[in-house]
Amino acid sequence: MQQSFRYFLRKCRLVSVAILAFVLNVGAFAFEEEKQTTAAKLEALKKEVLSVNRDLFILEEDLLFPASTQVAIYLSVDVGQFFALDNVKIKIDDEDVTHYLYTKNDIDALHRGAIQKLYLDNLSTGKHQVVAIVIGIGPHNREYRKAIAFDFEKDSEAKALEIQIRDDSSKLQPRLNIVEW
Repeated sequence: MQQSFRYFLRKCRLVSVAILAFVLNVGAFAFEEEKQTTAAKLEALKKEVLSVNRDLFILEEDLLFPASTQVAIYLSVDVGQFFALDNVKIKIDDEDVTHYLYTKNDIDALHRGAIQKLYLDNLSTGKHQVVAIVIGIGPHNREYRKAIAFDFEKDSEAKALEIQIRDDSSKLQPRLNIVEW
């Protein structure tokens, strides 16, 4: 059902874009006296088509990822002295769900306070386990691999989890933590 609805939404977007293109072409051939009124009508129609397209996108997101089954996993970083992030791998219930390899720009954004959405999908209600495996360069320029497991209960509401990577100055190494929002 989701695939057929997704197909329907994409067709609606294509039709709206085709209508917009047709209207813009018709407007190009308008007479000079009608040019300003036609331009105003075209601009209003263009705004309306963009609004419908935005509404269709929101509807598609709501149907594909309803709040009752939605789970999102985010990553935040507060490191610098003891760890240089290279990649992250996420497993849910022993199944690989995502893997992300970081670029220098990604790392810079995370160090400036960005929070990255690593994963968004549907998950059934009940108990689940998420495992985050973080790989990078640790103290003394050695490869460093650290994992953390977190058990959580998925209920009828949307669930958001944040993987936090922090410097632990007492142990001179990074510390992983997973928190629920």
